Amino acid sequence: MKAFRLDELEAERAANDGAYLQFLRERNMSVGLYALDAGTSDPQQPHAQDEVYFVVSGRAAITVGMETTEVARGSVVYVPAGVAHKFHHISEDLRVLVVFSPPES
Repeated sequence: MKAFRLDELEAERAANDGAYLQFLRERNMSVGLYALDAGTSDPQQPHAQDEVYFVVSGRAAITVGMETTEVARGSVVYVPAGVAHKFHHISEDLRVLVVFSPPES
């Protein structure tokens, strides 16, 4: 078993001065913590893997392809591989668990 605490992951991510911390990588998936502060922009590009986002905290909008929705704590969003997507209008610091399948390259 592997177990993680969100507060410890957030501290490790912040200590490494990065917006993303991959903390689990297995044969068929990887999982990370993605952080975007209020008012910032999301620089990500489409990925070669399917993704699932689980919003742990914060508020924002996300556009996936041509569709836009508001997200907040508890929101779950699926993004198919290769589809353009961005978080925007980040009104509260956003913390998101990201599951990639297969694992992010």
